[in-house]
Amino acid sequence: MALGVVRVLEHSALVYRRQWRGTVFSTFLTPVLFLLAMGIGLGAYVDRAGSADLGGVSYLAFLAPGLLAANAMQTASFATTYPILASIQWLKTFDGMLNTPLNVRDILLGEMGWIAVRLTIVTSVFLFVIFLFGAVESPLAVLAVPVAVLTGLAFATPIAAFTATQRKDSGFAAIFRFVVTPLFLFSGTFFPIEQLPDVIEPVAYVTPIYHGVALARDLTLGRVDLVPALVHLGVLLAFTLGGLAAAWITFHRRLLK
Repeated sequence: MALGVVRVLEHSALVYRRQWRGTVFSTFLTPVLFLLAMGIGLGAYVDRAGSADLGGVSYLAFLAPGLLAANAMQTASFATTYPILASIQWLKTFDGMLNTPLNVRDILLGEMGWIAVRLTIVTSVFLFVIFLFGAVESPLAVLAVPVAVLTGLAFATPIAAFTATQRKDSGFAAIFRFVVTPLFLFSGTFFPIEQLPDVIEPVAYVTPIYHGVALARDLTLGRVDLVPALVHLGVLLAFTLGGLAAAWITFHRRLLK
């Protein structure tokens, strides 16, 4: 099994070697632009108002780790929609792999493994930019990278499971419009989740992005408590493993029909 997964990873790496130049802008400049516009631009007004809801930190320090986790969610969501459907439906890449000694398990784990690699690259760059902006207040911030990767996987696995059931890309618009975008806005990234309406706040608590944002923020600020941290990790792992189990089923049904 391990060798098959490595072969799928190797294939993805070879493809990325030809495409990496197209990702430079989004990987390096997206965090810079977000932090300049929101963290420093809008943050100047927030800090001037002296909001006590931020726990005594600057808006930049509050916002940056949230954007780190949210960016992982967005990256993983895009990686498990069109690219996965293309490999299944349009390019038939996975069919070609199945005509070798590789099996569905190798394909699924290899694809998720490659997404984890991509998320590690993207979030490491993002954290480095956050550090340059002076928004890192604890050495524990290095652990925000694996937390962000896990946050991305908590979205990647269930979305991949959904993608394997699709014949066209029309369903992806609903995912981004009604899931990814609302969660990006109401996950505690831009303002404390306690400021949400009472009806929405409990819903936000059970989403993986909230837990990823909260744990990444605690790590960069050096305010980690063991029990809440374990709860955050438990929720992220539950979504990741649950999504992986669902993807296991839908990939087998689609590719071995």
